[in-house]
Amino acid sequence: MRTFTNVKDIGDLKVALAEAQEIKKDRYKYESLGRHKTCLLIFFNNSLRTRLSTQKAARNLGMDVIVLDVNQGAWKLETERGVVMDGDKSEHLLEAIPVMANYCDVIGVRSFARFENREDDYTEKILNQFIKYSGKPVFSMEAATGHPLQAFADLITIEEYKRKDHPKVVLTWAPHPKALPQAVPNSFADWMNEADVEFVITHPHGYELDPKFVRGAKVEYDQKKAFEGADFIYAKNWACPGVTVPEDYGKVLSKDMSWTVDTEHMSWTNDAFFLHCLPVRRNMIVTDDVIEAPTSLVIPEAANREISATVVLKRLLESL
Repeated sequence: MRTFTNVKDIGDLKVALAEAQEIKKDRYKYESLGRHKTCLLIFFNNSLRTRLSTQKAARNLGMDVIVLDVNQGAWKLETERGVVMDGDKSEHLLEAIPVMANYCDVIGVRSFARFENREDDYTEKILNQFIKYSGKPVFSMEAATGHPLQAFADLITIEEYKRKDHPKVVLTWAPHPKALPQAVPNSFADWMNEADVEFVITHPHGYELDPKFVRGAKVEYDQKKAFEGADFIYAKNWACPGVTVPEDYGKVLSKDMSWTVDTEHMSWTNDAFFLHCLPVRRNMIVTDDVIEAPTSLVIPEAANREISATVVLKRLLESL
Protein backbone atom coordinates (compact mmCIF):
# COMPACT_ATOMS: atom_id res chain seq x y z
CA MET A 1 0.00 0.00 0.00
CA ARG A 2 1.57 3.29 -1.15
CA THR A 3 -1.31 5.65 -0.35
CA PHE A 4 -4.12 5.67 2.18
CA THR A 5 -6.99 8.01 1.36
CA ASN A 6 -10.11 5.82 1.25
CA VAL A 7 -11.55 2.40 2.07
CA LYS A 8 -10.38 0.84 -1.20
CA ASP A 9 -6.75 1.41 -0.24
CA ILE A 10 -6.99 -0.86 2.80
CA GLY A 11 -8.22 -3.87 0.82
CA ASP A 12 -10.20 -6.69 2.43
CA LEU A 13 -11.87 -5.27 5.54
CA LYS A 14 -11.96 -8.62 7.35
CA VAL A 15 -8.19 -8.91 6.92
CA ALA A 16 -7.68 -5.30 8.07
CA LEU A 17 -9.89 -5.81 11.14
CA ALA A 18 -8.04 -9.01 12.06
CA GLU A 19 -4.76 -7.12 11.74
CA ALA A 20 -6.14 -4.39 13.98
CA GLN A 21 -6.98 -6.91 16.68
CA GLU A 22 -3.54 -8.52 16.34
CA ILE A 23 -1.90 -5.13 16.86
CA LYS A 24 -4.22 -4.26 19.73
CA LYS A 25 -3.01 -7.37 21.57
CA ASP A 26 0.63 -6.39 21.02
CA ARG A 27 1.19 -2.81 19.87
CA TYR A 28 4.95 -3.38 19.55
CA LYS A 29 4.86 -6.64 17.60
CA TYR A 30 6.19 -4.90 14.48
CA GLU A 31 8.51 -2.45 16.23
CA SER A 32 11.49 -3.50 14.11
CA LEU A 33 9.64 -2.64 10.90
CA GLY A 34 10.17 1.12 11.32
CA ARG A 35 13.71 1.04 12.69
CA HIS A 36 15.75 3.86 11.15
CA LYS A 37 12.63 5.09 9.30
CA THR A 38 11.13 8.55 9.72
CA CYS A 39 7.46 9.55 9.62
CA LEU A 40 6.77 13.19 8.73
CA LEU A 41 3.40 14.49 9.91
CA ILE A 42 2.34 17.72 8.23
CA PHE A 43 -0.48 19.72 9.77
CA PHE A 44 -2.15 22.55 7.87
CA ASN A 45 -4.92 22.46 10.50
CA ASN A 46 -5.39 21.87 14.23
CA SER A 47 -5.42 18.39 15.71
CA LEU A 48 -5.58 16.54 19.01
CA ARG A 49 -6.50 12.87 18.48
CA THR A 50 -4.90 12.61 15.04
CA ARG A 51 -1.66 14.19 16.17
CA LEU A 52 -1.29 12.11 19.33
CA SER A 53 -2.55 8.79 17.96
CA THR A 54 -0.46 8.93 14.80
CA GLN A 55 2.72 9.83 16.68
CA LYS A 56 2.05 6.96 19.07
CA ALA A 57 1.37 4.58 16.18
CA ALA A 58 4.61 5.53 14.44
CA ARG A 59 6.57 4.91 17.64
CA ASN A 60 4.79 1.58 18.12
CA LEU A 61 6.47 0.63 14.85
CA GLY A 62 9.88 1.93 15.90
CA MET A 63 9.80 5.04 13.70
CA ASP A 64 11.23 8.46 14.37
CA VAL A 65 8.61 11.20 14.05
CA ILE A 66 8.87 14.76 12.75
CA VAL A 67 5.85 17.02 13.19
CA LEU A 68 5.50 20.15 11.06
CA ASP A 69 2.81 22.73 11.82
CA VAL A 70 2.64 24.64 8.57
CA ASN A 71 1.00 27.70 10.11
CA GLN A 72 3.33 27.87 13.13
CA GLY A 73 7.06 28.12 12.69
CA ALA A 74 7.22 27.35 8.96
CA TRP A 75 7.16 29.60 5.93
CA LYS A 76 3.67 30.36 4.67
CA LEU A 77 3.05 28.13 1.68
CA GLU A 78 1.54 29.01 -1.66
CA THR A 79 -0.48 26.14 -3.15
CA GLU A 80 -1.56 27.55 -6.52
CA ARG A 81 0.50 27.45 -9.72
CA GLY A 82 0.80 30.60 -11.80
CA VAL A 83 0.49 32.95 -8.84
CA VAL A 84 2.79 35.99 -8.61
CA MET A 85 4.14 35.46 -5.11
CA ASP A 86 4.27 39.08 -4.00
CA GLY A 87 2.17 38.59 -0.88
CA ASP A 88 2.79 37.00 2.53
CA LYS A 89 3.60 33.50 1.22
CA SER A 90 7.33 32.91 0.94
CA GLU A 91 7.54 29.34 -0.35
CA HIS A 92 5.66 27.28 -2.89
CA LEU A 93 4.33 23.85 -2.03
CA LEU A 94 5.90 22.47 -5.21
CA GLU A 95 9.38 23.15 -3.83
CA ALA A 96 8.46 22.42 -0.23
CA ILE A 97 7.10 18.93 -0.93
CA PRO A 98 10.26 17.41 -2.48
CA VAL A 99 12.38 19.12 0.18
CA MET A 100 10.26 17.58 2.94
CA ALA A 101 10.45 14.20 1.22
CA ASN A 102 14.25 14.23 1.54
CA TYR A 103 13.93 14.01 5.31
CA CYS A 104 11.47 11.14 5.71
CA ASP A 105 10.22 7.78 4.51
CA VAL A 106 6.46 8.19 4.99
CA ILE A 107 4.35 11.36 4.93
CA GLY A 108 1.02 12.09 6.66
CA VAL A 109 -0.95 15.17 5.59
CA ARG A 110 -3.80 16.98 7.35
CA SER A 111 -5.47 19.66 5.24
CA PHE A 112 -9.14 20.59 5.64
CA ALA A 113 -11.62 21.83 3.07
CA ARG A 114 -11.35 25.55 2.51
CA PHE A 115 -14.93 26.04 1.26
CA GLU A 116 -13.59 28.47 -1.35
CA ASN A 117 -13.97 26.21 -4.36
CA ARG A 118 -15.86 22.91 -4.32
CA GLU A 119 -13.86 21.49 -7.22
CA ASP A 120 -10.53 22.22 -5.50
CA ASP A 121 -11.78 20.57 -2.30
CA TYR A 122 -13.35 17.53 -3.94
CA THR A 123 -10.33 16.86 -6.16
CA GLU A 124 -8.16 16.90 -3.00
CA LYS A 125 -5.76 19.38 -4.52
CA ILE A 126 -3.28 19.62 -1.62
CA LEU A 127 -3.21 15.94 -0.64
CA ASN A 128 -2.76 14.87 -4.26
CA GLN A 129 0.18 17.24 -4.71
CA PHE A 130 1.96 15.39 -1.90
CA ILE A 131 1.16 12.07 -3.53
CA LYS A 132 2.35 13.29 -6.94
CA TYR A 133 5.51 15.19 -6.01
CA SER A 134 6.93 13.58 -2.86
CA GLY A 135 7.78 10.14 -4.25
CA LYS A 136 7.02 8.71 -0.78
CA PRO A 137 4.10 6.76 0.66
CA VAL A 138 1.44 9.29 1.69
CA PHE A 139 -1.53 8.89 4.01
CA SER A 140 -4.38 11.22 4.86
CA MET A 141 -4.71 12.48 8.42
CA GLU A 142 -7.94 14.18 7.25
CA ALA A 143 -8.20 15.85 3.92
CA ALA A 144 -10.77 18.12 2.33
CA THR A 145 -13.27 15.33 1.69
CA GLY A 146 -12.20 12.34 3.77
CA HIS A 147 -10.88 11.18 7.12
CA PRO A 148 -10.10 7.48 6.57
CA LEU A 149 -8.08 6.97 9.78
CA GLN A 150 -11.15 8.02 11.74
CA ALA A 151 -13.52 5.83 9.73
CA PHE A 152 -11.24 2.82 10.16
CA ALA A 153 -11.20 3.39 13.93
CA ASP A 154 -15.00 3.73 13.86
CA LEU A 155 -15.29 0.37 12.11
CA ILE A 156 -12.91 -1.30 14.59
CA THR A 157 -15.09 0.04 17.42
CA ILE A 158 -18.31 -1.19 15.83
CA GLU A 159 -16.75 -4.61 15.27
CA GLU A 160 -15.72 -4.79 18.94
CA TYR A 161 -19.06 -3.73 20.41
CA LYS A 162 -21.66 -5.11 17.99
CA ARG A 163 -24.23 -7.45 19.54
CA LYS A 164 -25.22 -9.15 16.28
CA ASP A 165 -23.58 -10.03 12.98
CA HIS A 166 -25.30 -7.40 10.80
CA PRO A 167 -25.96 -4.34 12.98
CA LYS A 168 -27.92 -1.30 11.88
CA VAL A 169 -25.66 1.75 11.80
CA VAL A 170 -27.11 5.26 11.40
CA LEU A 171 -25.17 8.37 10.46
CA THR A 172 -27.18 11.37 11.62
CA TRP A 173 -26.60 15.05 10.90
CA ALA A 174 -26.77 17.29 13.98
CA PRO A 175 -26.67 21.09 14.39
CA HIS A 176 -23.49 23.11 14.85
CA PRO A 177 -22.77 26.86 15.02
CA LYS A 178 -20.03 26.75 12.36
CA ALA A 179 -19.63 25.39 8.84
CA LEU A 180 -17.84 22.04 9.11
CA PRO A 181 -16.36 19.95 6.26
CA GLN A 182 -17.90 16.71 5.05
CA ALA A 183 -14.68 14.73 5.54
CA VAL A 184 -15.82 12.63 8.52
CA PRO A 185 -19.33 11.79 7.25
CA ASN A 186 -17.96 11.13 3.77
CA SER A 187 -15.40 8.64 5.06
CA PHE A 188 -17.83 7.07 7.50
CA ALA A 189 -20.22 6.45 4.60
CA ASP A 190 -17.35 5.20 2.43
CA TRP A 191 -16.36 2.57 5.02
CA MET A 192 -19.85 1.57 6.19
CA ASN A 193 -20.88 0.90 2.59
CA GLU A 194 -18.14 -1.72 2.39
CA ALA A 195 -18.74 -3.18 5.87
CA ASP A 196 -21.16 -5.91 6.90
CA VAL A 197 -23.77 -3.53 8.33
CA GLU A 198 -27.17 -2.10 7.50
CA PHE A 199 -26.29 1.52 6.83
CA VAL A 200 -28.69 4.49 6.92
CA ILE A 201 -27.95 8.21 6.53
CA THR A 202 -30.34 10.82 7.92
CA HIS A 203 -30.19 14.59 7.52
CA PRO A 204 -32.35 17.59 6.61
CA HIS A 205 -33.00 18.38 2.95
CA GLY A 206 -30.07 20.23 1.39
CA TYR A 207 -27.39 18.24 3.23
CA GLU A 208 -27.09 15.41 0.70
CA LEU A 209 -23.57 13.95 0.67
CA ASP A 210 -21.72 13.36 -2.57
CA PRO A 211 -23.09 10.28 -4.39
CA LYS A 212 -19.64 8.68 -4.62
CA PHE A 213 -19.72 8.33 -0.82
CA VAL A 214 -23.43 7.60 -0.36
CA ARG A 215 -23.49 4.93 -3.07
CA GLY A 216 -26.25 2.43 -2.21
CA ALA A 217 -26.89 3.58 1.34
CA LYS A 218 -30.46 4.34 2.37
CA VAL A 219 -31.10 8.06 2.91
CA GLU A 220 -33.96 8.84 5.30
CA TYR A 221 -35.01 12.45 5.90
CA ASP A 222 -37.19 11.51 8.89
CA GLN A 223 -34.70 11.17 11.75
CA LYS A 224 -37.07 9.15 13.94
CA LYS A 225 -37.67 6.59 11.21
CA ALA A 226 -33.92 6.34 10.63
CA PHE A 227 -33.23 5.70 14.32
CA GLU A 228 -35.79 2.92 14.70
CA GLY A 229 -34.06 -0.37 15.49
CA ALA A 230 -30.57 1.16 15.23
CA ASP A 231 -27.67 -0.54 17.01
CA PHE A 232 -25.19 2.32 16.55
CA ILE A 233 -25.85 6.06 16.20
CA TYR A 234 -23.04 8.13 14.70
CA ALA A 235 -23.78 11.86 15.09
CA LYS A 236 -21.88 14.45 13.07
CA ASN A 237 -22.47 17.89 11.66
CA TRP A 238 -21.51 18.89 8.16
CA ALA A 239 -22.07 22.02 6.09
CA CYS A 240 -23.96 21.87 2.82
CA PRO A 241 -22.03 19.66 0.36
CA GLY A 242 -23.44 21.59 -2.60
CA VAL A 243 -24.66 18.47 -4.40
CA THR A 244 -28.12 19.72 -5.31
CA VAL A 245 -27.40 23.48 -5.14
CA PRO A 246 -23.69 24.12 -5.92
CA GLU A 247 -23.79 27.74 -4.76
CA ASP A 248 -24.76 26.55 -1.27
CA TYR A 249 -21.50 24.62 -0.87
CA GLY A 250 -20.05 25.17 2.60
CA LYS A 251 -23.07 27.04 3.92
CA VAL A 252 -24.94 26.38 7.17
CA LEU A 253 -28.50 25.84 5.98
CA SER A 254 -29.96 24.81 9.33
CA LYS A 255 -29.32 24.90 13.07
CA ASP A 256 -32.43 22.91 13.89
CA MET A 257 -31.93 21.78 17.48
CA SER A 258 -34.57 19.08 17.11
CA TRP A 259 -31.80 17.03 15.42
CA THR A 260 -29.64 17.12 18.60
CA VAL A 261 -29.22 13.55 19.86
CA ASP A 262 -30.81 13.30 23.30
CA THR A 263 -32.32 10.53 25.43
CA GLU A 264 -35.61 10.69 23.53
CA HIS A 265 -33.76 10.15 20.26
CA MET A 266 -31.85 7.22 21.71
CA SER A 267 -35.12 5.70 23.01
CA TRP A 268 -36.15 5.19 19.38
CA THR A 269 -33.21 2.82 18.86
CA ASN A 270 -32.39 -0.75 19.81
CA ASP A 271 -30.53 0.45 22.93
CA ALA A 272 -27.94 1.79 20.51
CA PHE A 273 -24.35 2.71 21.20
CA PHE A 274 -23.44 6.36 20.57
CA LEU A 275 -20.45 7.30 18.41
CA HIS A 276 -18.78 10.61 17.57
CA CYS A 277 -15.31 11.41 16.25
CA LEU A 278 -14.68 14.27 18.74
CA PRO A 279 -14.31 17.11 19.47
CA VAL A 280 -18.03 17.47 20.09
CA ARG A 281 -20.21 20.47 20.87
CA ARG A 282 -22.17 19.23 23.87
CA ASN A 283 -25.88 20.02 23.88
CA MET A 284 -25.77 20.87 20.19
CA ILE A 285 -24.59 17.62 18.62
CA VAL A 286 -25.43 15.47 21.66
CA THR A 287 -26.71 16.08 25.17
CA ASP A 288 -24.62 15.51 28.29
CA ASP A 289 -26.63 12.51 29.41
CA VAL A 290 -26.19 10.66 26.11
CA ILE A 291 -22.46 11.24 25.73
CA GLU A 292 -21.91 10.30 29.39
CA ALA A 293 -24.11 7.19 29.26
CA PRO A 294 -22.63 3.66 29.49
CA THR A 295 -23.59 3.20 25.84
CA SER A 296 -21.35 6.09 24.72
CA LEU A 297 -18.28 4.77 22.91
CA VAL A 298 -16.54 8.05 22.15
CA ILE A 299 -13.52 7.26 24.36
CA PRO A 300 -12.91 3.66 23.13
CA GLU A 301 -13.48 5.01 19.62
CA ALA A 302 -10.78 7.66 20.12
CA ALA A 303 -8.43 5.04 21.60
CA ASN A 304 -8.84 2.97 18.44
CA ARG A 305 -7.33 5.82 16.45
CA GLU A 306 -3.94 4.54 17.60
CA ILE A 307 -4.80 1.09 16.28
CA SER A 308 -6.08 2.23 12.89
CA ALA A 309 -3.00 4.41 12.42
CA THR A 310 -0.66 1.57 13.40
CA VAL A 311 -2.22 -0.76 10.83
CA VAL A 312 -1.98 1.88 8.12
CA LEU A 313 1.62 2.82 8.89
CA LYS A 314 2.59 -0.86 9.02
CA ARG A 315 1.12 -1.35 5.54
CA LEU A 316 2.94 1.73 4.22
CA LEU A 317 6.26 0.60 5.71
CA GLU A 318 5.82 -2.79 4.10
CA SER A 319 5.66 -1.05 0.70
CA LEU A 320 9.13 0.49 1.05
